[in-house]
Amino acid sequence: MSSAGLGGIAQKRRSAKLSAIAPELLRVLGAALLAGAVPAAAQAPKPNAELNRAWAAGYRAAFVCSSLWNGGGKPIEAIERDELSGIYPEIEADVRALKADVDAGAKRVSVRYRDDMPPRIAEWSGREGCVTLPIGAQPKAAPQGDRRPDLDAQRWPIGDKDARAPIAKRLTPFNQVATDIASFGGRSSSLLVVKNGRIALEHYWGGHDAHTAQRTFSVAKSMAVTLIGHAVQQDSIDVTKPAMIAEWQSPGDPRAAITTEQLMRMASGLTSDTAGNRSDAIYMGGASVRQWTTQWPLLNPPSTRYRYANNDTLLATLSLKAALQKTGTPLDPAAFFDRLGMTRTFVEHDKDGDYILSSQVWTTARDLARLGLLYQNDGMWQGARLLPADWRRFVTTPSGPQPDGAFGYGAGFWLLSKSDGIPADAFGGFGNRGQYVVVIPSRELVIVRQGYDDDKNRLDTAALVKAIVAADR
Repeated sequence: MSSAGLGGIAQKRRSAKLSAIAPELLRVLGAALLAGAVPAAAQAPKPNAELNRAWAAGYRAAFVCSSLWNGGGKPIEAIERDELSGIYPEIEADVRALKADVDAGAKRVSVRYRDDMPPRIAEWSGREGCVTLPIGAQPKAAPQGDRRPDLDAQRWPIGDKDARAPIAKRLTPFNQVATDIASFGGRSSSLLVVKNGRIALEHYWGGHDAHTAQRTFSVAKSMAVTLIGHAVQQDSIDVTKPAMIAEWQSPGDPRAAITTEQLMRMASGLTSDTAGNRSDAIYMGGASVRQWTTQWPLLNPPSTRYRYANNDTLLATLSLKAALQKTGTPLDPAAFFDRLGMTRTFVEHDKDGDYILSSQVWTTARDLARLGLLYQNDGMWQGARLLPADWRRFVTTPSGPQPDGAFGYGAGFWLLSKSDGIPADAFGGFGNRGQYVVVIPSRELVIVRQGYDDDKNRLDTAALVKAIVAADR
């Protein structure tokens, strides 16, 4: 689809009709999660101490691996404090009790959870972060490919030179927001404000600095739709057409009609084993993205119900990969983000090479600011158009069913238009544990906040953004 064709998406959506959509019966799949097996249960999973311990081992291996070697890296004691506490209550005790064996030379982390099973393994690849092996998989030598380029000496926003506005321009009320950060809730690790393209406020806590990478959690979904937008700009994918999912192409499969756009908007109509679709089997079990995501049946007609789901974004990314393969182009997130200067952004993948772009991305505050600037500049970067001219409008326009609560949803981005004291054009990528990048085009503002929030202590997102807007004079 040409980028100019995006203007007709709304009309296509209204006229599209799906006929005879019949929900499929959901079968109970095997509970065992072995190497390459599909882990699932038809109902909400019951507590399983052995499986939780295996998942806890995978979680510890993955987070220690990524925290040690992605970006500027972190010491083990900081990883214990930040990444391995305040997490899912059903696994936290095991995560804290299990021990990680770190092989710095091979850049491999092993966590043994049972004497009669191989340890859980996470291996660093060099260019795309760490890969977590499935339960039961034997250790192997992970290929450490090309490293990311060093662009730090270049001028901002590609590099770090002259990133910060002159001191006189940074002595603004923005600084008071950083001073009062605890009053907004949560546990912050970074707060960065870009005004008119330059950093007006940059503050770190807990030993973090400009090169410390953190997991984005669901801000990765905003990155996924950015990669899709770049493919639209290159005429490689039409998001209004059915998603290119090979497993849905059997005759009579109603899922074959689901479009990539419906997946981007969390309106696929698919179901899964848990509300919210946590995807633990992928994140902690090392399960295959494709096996896990393509199995779930249709429960509602597409575009009739909003249901936030990791699977929808993962499926949209699989559709993007298939569309690019038709053009002979590989899906290469690292190459795209390097073009933005986001050289400390690591998009991790499963054992089969499929990217986990619903959550498993590690990045820095400055790299998130670069992503925000791409949208602040309406898809233009260093004189080149990387996103279609109306992509920002498309991903920030609500369509069809919407979530309950204070924020609306576009396509991979949350909308702050209902919040008092915040400009109506504010939108952002939101992630668990307090990861945020908010763009306000009318104010030429990009706001980045990273943290380690938990269920008992969360950031009041709207209050923080409102305070920064008020300080923008």
